[in-house]
Amino acid sequence: MRTLLADIAAGDLVPGGAALRETDIAVRFGVSRGVARESVRGLEERGLVSVKPGLGATVTPRDRWAVFDPDVLNALLGARRGAELAGEYAECRRVLEVAAVGLAAQRAGEHDLAALSAGLERMDACARRVAVNLVAEDGFHDADVAFHEALVAATHNAALGAMIAPLWRALRAARRALGASGETFERSIAEHRRILGAVESGDVEGARAAMHDHLASAAGGQAHANGVRAGDDGV
Repeated sequence: MRTLLADIAAGDLVPGGAALRETDIAVRFGVSRGVARESVRGLEERGLVSVKPGLGATVTPRDRWAVFDPDVLNALLGARRGAELAGEYAECRRVLEVAAVGLAAQRAGEHDLAALSAGLERMDACARRVAVNLVAEDGFHDADVAFHEALVAATHNAALGAMIAPLWRALRAARRALGASGETFERSIAEHRRILGAVESGDVEGARAAMHDHLASAAGGQAHANGVRAGDDGV
């Protein structure tokens, strides 16, 4: 299934192209019809193909793919579409988190503020350890996610948390695949401190502006890093 998924992600199998038939899959991989059928079913469950009895499976348009599914995400990253995908995830994140931080500024209680402060302190501690222990960089990013999770928790809207969680997982996977974002720890901590200050003071518009600037800064750092790896001058 993952091989077929990779073929689709790479564009070797395209929407409107030849149908995937169980008999052909069984011959190609040397497996039984039952295994071939399960592979097609896995693709169908992830939105990559549409199955018509007697006709086989045809690839669906990309807007129907389950892009938060780990297998789909890995296939897209492996097909060198990671930068494009990360850009879409980042855009989605801005839409959700700028609104979420405004709610957090309105609704955050003492427990929420304590969790945010603890997350920021952990980020700062990890940043100071990176100079002597590179493993601490993973701890920094974990603390970063924990800070944003605490922000969403402070909205007291469980549905919003359920929507954002798979997005964070996807962004983390994309970050690992694409390499370092070029974002400095010092700048990131300062931006998070500004967000926390606005939430603590109940400044809705200030919190939204701070989150918008932070996410734009992070996206800009990633775009610059990708440009450098691609060999351009980053302009």
